[in-house]
Amino acid sequence: MRTPPETPLDKDVVAWTRLLADPSDASAVVRALARPPIELRQVDLARVIQIARRRKLDMLAALRAALDAPQLPPEARSRIGRFLELHGAAAEALDAARPDLLARAALGAERATPEGASRREHPGEEALRDIQRIVSEEVLADVLRIGAHLNELRLDTDLDVSHGLVRYMELLKLSALAQRPPGQSLAETLADVNARLLAAATALQREILESSPLDATLLSLERTSTAVSPKPAPARSSATTPPAEPSLHPFLPRKGVGLALSASDIETYRSCPLRYKFARVLRIPTEPTVGQRFGIVVHQVLERYHSAGGRTLAQLMDLLEASWRRAGFADGGRDERELHAKARLALERYHARLHTQEAEPVWFERQFTLQIGPHHLRGRVDRVDRLPEEAYELIDYKTSRPRPREELGEDVQLSLYALAARESWGLQAVTGAYYHVLDDLKVSLPREARPERVRDTVMEVGEGILAQRFDPTPSRAACSLCDFRIVCPAAER
Repeated sequence: MRTPPETPLDKDVVAWTRLLADPSDASAVVRALARPPIELRQVDLARVIQIARRRKLDMLAALRAALDAPQLPPEARSRIGRFLELHGAAAEALDAARPDLLARAALGAERATPEGASRREHPGEEALRDIQRIVSEEVLADVLRIGAHLNELRLDTDLDVSHGLVRYMELLKLSALAQRPPGQSLAETLADVNARLLAAATALQREILESSPLDATLLSLERTSTAVSPKPAPARSSATTPPAEPSLHPFLPRKGVGLALSASDIETYRSCPLRYKFARVLRIPTEPTVGQRFGIVVHQVLERYHSAGGRTLAQLMDLLEASWRRAGFADGGRDERELHAKARLALERYHARLHTQEAEPVWFERQFTLQIGPHHLRGRVDRVDRLPEEAYELIDYKTSRPRPREELGEDVQLSLYALAARESWGLQAVTGAYYHVLDDLKVSLPREARPERVRDTVMEVGEGILAQRFDPTPSRAACSLCDFRIVCPAAER
């Protein structure tokens, strides 16, 4: 039986259920913040996540801290306050075992609009009054919040007060527009009212007023109301959300005029630009899966074994046991015991192969930096072997399933490593291979790498990131394993 596609509302319910059960579920919190009735801007989401990472907080604690963070504008803090109110109500409903109240509290009663609800004759006027009501509520909330901080010693008091006064001016503007003379267009009244407000404002208040998205929203309402087939826009979203999201440029991984990139960054962007945005720009925290933790343990064991000059199998096994406990696997169930047995067998095979092969390992975890155009590439190679014919083989450890050699023709990671080995380390004869530790299988790439293809790929990826082209490229295989499925709109199609 085919599974029906997830609707946005389905995913909203799932997100709220997850975040109520686990405050550290950052993806679920981000989903709830981005969707109605909160609709926090992406740039403000990025700021909240930045607070969470810097202070090592879960997302809910970071949101509480953000209420006093000067880097977030008052409008964003107001939305965050609304979210925390909804979260508190939803938590109470969950404790009371009332799923009906939970959905109403978490998802917002204002989302439910009866199909047969009557509308006024002029949809533009109705939307204008809705915006006036919303801004009025926000002004009252801002008065309480800003007033509570006036007795505190804060660097951003002037900015807070100016934002609050501008919101009051916008309320005056909406009142004037709603009471304009019959027959006068909204645009004509708006120009006159703006001139009067700007004349009475300070320089800082003028700057805030002129950067507000409210005028563009109001003018779009007038165009909508005079169209042949008007389609009312949602007043709440239009009133407080800019027509276009502010740039995420401050959160891009910049270095000089270019970007700081790794082979993993490039592969992630090529597979799905939106996933790159979630992982590397917004930097939504994710908890590693059991499989990912397992892979990290195997890599750490091999790194520590070689850095300590290990020779014996007993040394390798001792490192496995220590790393296994540190990763929290020590008291695991049957699945983790099976993983432990796989790790022991894989490392025994690795040790046997290492001491019987003709190639000589000469470097482990060797780092490189590489400049391609304006972009700075960095990374590390798990192992470099010197081959008998005085060539070198770059080896990257994998704990995932092997891919056939013929599928690696467009591989970027090892091709980038080979280019770095030539240009950063001065090694000329270089090949690359993936060593699949669990299968004791080495899959080699063709000897001849194509440096021009690597350079073109890096430049294309860098151009896309700098232009903030983050469109999703969904596929069943990729989406089913994506850490950000709950946040991604493409998973709703």
